[in-house]
Amino acid sequence: MKKKLPALQIDDLTISPPIIQGGMGVRVSRSGLAAAVANEGCVGVIAGVGLGKFENLPRSEFEAVNNDALRVEIRKAKSMSKGVIGVNLMVALSNYEPLVRTAVDENIDLIISGAGLPLELPKFVEKKSIKLIPIVSSVRALKIICDKWKRNFNRLPDAVIVEGSKAGGHIGYDFQDVVEGKAPALDDLIIEILQFAKKFDPEIPVIAAGGIFDGKDIAHFLKLGASGVQMGTRFVCTDECDVHENFKKAYLNAGKDDIVIIKSPVGMPGRVIKNKFVEDIKNGKTTPIACNFRCLKTCNPKTAPYCIAKALANSAEGNLDEGFVFAGSNAYRCREIVPVRKLINELVSEAEDYLAKP
Repeated sequence: MKKKLPALQIDDLTISPPIIQGGMGVRVSRSGLAAAVANEGCVGVIAGVGLGKFENLPRSEFEAVNNDALRVEIRKAKSMSKGVIGVNLMVALSNYEPLVRTAVDENIDLIISGAGLPLELPKFVEKKSIKLIPIVSSVRALKIICDKWKRNFNRLPDAVIVEGSKAGGHIGYDFQDVVEGKAPALDDLIIEILQFAKKFDPEIPVIAAGGIFDGKDIAHFLKLGASGVQMGTRFVCTDECDVHENFKKAYLNAGKDDIVIIKSPVGMPGRVIKNKFVEDIKNGKTTPIACNFRCLKTCNPKTAPYCIAKALANSAEGNLDEGFVFAGSNAYRCREIVPVRKLINELVSEAEDYLAKP
């Protein structure tokens, strides 16, 4: 007999099924995907990085064009859904604060923030109705955030996303540890962070992320004590995902050995699908940069071998010869493009089957 999935409760928001769609930049998860996911009861998330067509603009226009694009995407998503819509905003972005303020102006339901510790996030979000959810990869990071937020803003995270090393895109672990499989296991991280999160009243909901692919994975982390999961990779191969079809096909055509780790110019390991561009950069080929915008605080245009923002923008627009595709460790298991509703129904059915098992 199936066992119904519990809802994910984030303060006064009830999310059922307990799934957050991962924010995927540049221009992968936008309003179309977010609205479709929210309409099924999950959290639909717009990734705020590089939403505007910034590639050929001067620095003076970079901030405004991205603010405007985020505003447009939030309004579109809200017009298509009455469900929970969030944004994912990276701390490492040079325009982080303006994007946060734009999301607040648009009364977004929740802000998810990683790629650095969002120590000042509550300062920009006085509306308590907007939930704040940091992404962490260690209990130490969560402790630092909680201490800082409590001391300076009398606020704690409304939930926390714990991202393991099997996630797609930039990964918050040492490059060598990821390559050699020495990064902490997500199970261990969840158990450790749950112990810390339970000290608070109310306790902070813990959401598992990184390499979660099917209903069996969802059930596993719920049994472990997580309140929900975040999934990115599976949502790329949906009809409603806003990215170019060539990007989706890269997932469908990938084999297990095509999922590789690269050294990103921003100083973090990144998980991508191997292609000619990836082979070129692995072989030391560089693309001269004339950086107009300095979108990431951690990127030095003088030493970066290529512009990752342009590479990701190229891929999102379908030009995979001049860019690469970020993907989770299980992307090669994607074999078809399906409607969001069908995907979520399958995930829930699988998870309920596994939850019922001893």
